[in-house]
Parts: sequence; structure tokens; C-alpha cells
Amino acid sequence: MARKILITGAASGIGKATVERLRAAGDDVIGVDLRNADIEADLGTPEGRAHMIEQAVRLSGGMLDGVLAGAGISNWDRPRETIAINFFGAIATLEGLRPMLAKSSRARAVGICSTSLMLPGNAEVVETLLAGDENAAMDQAAAAPATTYFDTKRALALWIRRMAQRPEWAGAGILLNGVGPGVIATPMTVPLFSQPEMIDALARSNPMAVTDYAGPDEVAELIGFLLGFENHYLLGQIIFIDGGTDAIMRPDMV
Repeated sequence: MARKILITGAASGIGKATVERLRAAGDDVIGVDLRNADIEADLGTPEGRAHMIEQAVRLSGGMLDGVLAGAGISNWDRPRETIAINFFGAIATLEGLRPMLAKSSRARAVGICSTSLMLPGNAEVVETLLAGDENAAMDQAAAAPATTYFDTKRALALWIRRMAQRPEWAGAGILLNGVGPGVIATPMTVPLFSQPEMIDALARSNPMAVTDYAGPDEVAELIGFLLGFENHYLLGQIIFIDGGTDAIMRPDMV
């Protein structure tokens, strides 16, 4: 039976690949993005988040089987927007749509994290993000922007781990997990591959045991599984899909 799934970041990269995979499988998918989507909304603003939820209720009939919080940016020179979209936009998506997921008999939710959460970051920013203070987190990131992307992805992973076990999530039958892609060949990253200094930096920050970077379809395959699996035991996990980066960088962590 077709499942009703909402995906943010649906117009490009991993989100677009996931939309295409799920629609090909017969699912009813609602795509959200700034443009070229079923719902056009800026998840970096409170107004855009509220519009997304309002339209999701209208288009879904008030019930969803799955949600992917996939919208994100990696612009190093836009720390405020990175805070707003990558963390608070994702949380607004997951929390705002949770009541609709609770109406499904097999609800699943996924957030896109990143292997960058393993890199040294700003613990103060992460703490402020988890405390829910958007304006303060923006100010902190603007003052020291170098690790903002890492910080948002680490905070999102921690939020997923902490929320997944709670009564309003697992207790309501909504199984929440995250994926941690390594370097993926998407429109966001492909321009980096033409810069020798960036290729060298990526090799140091994201060492791999395989020879080639993955495309978005490979991540979409994992997300498709997490949005549709039938067992009731998988929750609160951040599953890395990274060509071996996690195993190389943290071989003693299990």
C-alpha cells in the first residue's frame, strides 16, 4: 500500500533522489523546498515553517506515514542561515509534523545529519542549539562561523538520539532515526571537486576506504529503507553512509 511521505530539501541532491525513488515505488510524496516543489517554503524563517506545516496538513489530509527533514545548506559565509535552516528548520519539520505522523499505524521519521559531526566544533553553539535559543545560536555562529555547519549537524544528531526514545516519539509508534552521509556528489559539493585544495581537505576530513564518492541515489536507498521498514525496534540511530569514514576516524567506537 502506498505510503504518504513528506520530504524537505526535495528539489535537489539527496532530497530529490529520495523523492524520485519513493515515487517510483508508488508512494505519495509531498516535496518541500524554496522553489520547484509541492510546497514552496523558506524553512529558515518562522513564517516559512508555519506555511510548510499548514500546507502539509492541507495536502496530506492531516496524516503522514513518513517525514524526511532533508533541507540544508553548507555555505560557510552564511552562518545565521545555516543555523536557521539546518537545525531549527529540521526541528520545526520533525516536531511540527509529528501530530500527523502519530495518526499513522507505521510512522517513520528521518533527519539528515553528516559525518562532519565527528569534526572539532563549537560546544557552546551546540549547547545553545539544543536549548532552542535560535537568536543566541545565530549570534554565536556569526562571531565564530568556521564550524557552524558541523555544529548544526552534531546538534541535530544529538536531538534525534534524545527525542527518539521519548513517549511522544517511540511511545506513540513514531520511529525516529538519522543518516550521516559522508561526501556525496550533489550540486552542493560537486563545485568543490574542481578545486585541488578542497580535494586535499576532503581527503583529510573524510578519509574513505572506497575509491569513489557516492551519488545521492545511494543515500536515498538508505533513507527509503528507514522510511518504510516494518519492524518496531530500530530507533534513535545515526547510520553513517560514508565509504568507511566513521570506521577510519573512530575505529575504537562501537
